[in-house]
Amino acid sequence: MATLDSGGAVDLSGLKVMVIDDSITIRRSAEVFLVQAGCQVILSEDGFDALAKVADHAPDIVFCDIVMPRLDGYQTCAIIKRNPRFAGIPVVMLSSKDGLFDRARGRMVGSDEYLTKPFTSETLLRAVLRHVASQRARAPSDRPQSLSTTPGSPQ
Repeated sequence: MATLDSGGAVDLSGLKVMVIDDSITIRRSAEVFLVQAGCQVILSEDGFDALAKVADHAPDIVFCDIVMPRLDGYQTCAIIKRNPRFAGIPVVMLSSKDGLFDRARGRMVGSDEYLTKPFTSETLLRAVLRHVASQRARAPSDRPQSLSTTPGSPQ
């Protein structure tokens, strides 16, 4: 359950959070912040690896770096959001750039928010709190199951 107590401590127990970034420093920093708040953290170093893990773990929220080898963050976000079973998962783009163009392009592929790196623990946890409320309200039977099922595609 996601809560913020009166002392400012965040309890995100039971939430599954995926962090996709080719920087081990960013992945580990996010992991430390999220685990301290009670999250289950799924780490991925690129978009290809992340897509398989989204299907396996059905995270409550995804943080996705923009600049990565093989499959960039925009492409990764677009693939997640185009799949009806995963479209409801909030995707927060991560970037060291804070330009209007980058934010707009993220919105065009379906991202829900944009955080500039380096981020603080508070910034990261507040983003989780903002986006998981609607996810927690969904019934467990509505949770995504597989990236491979899209309307009109062979199974």
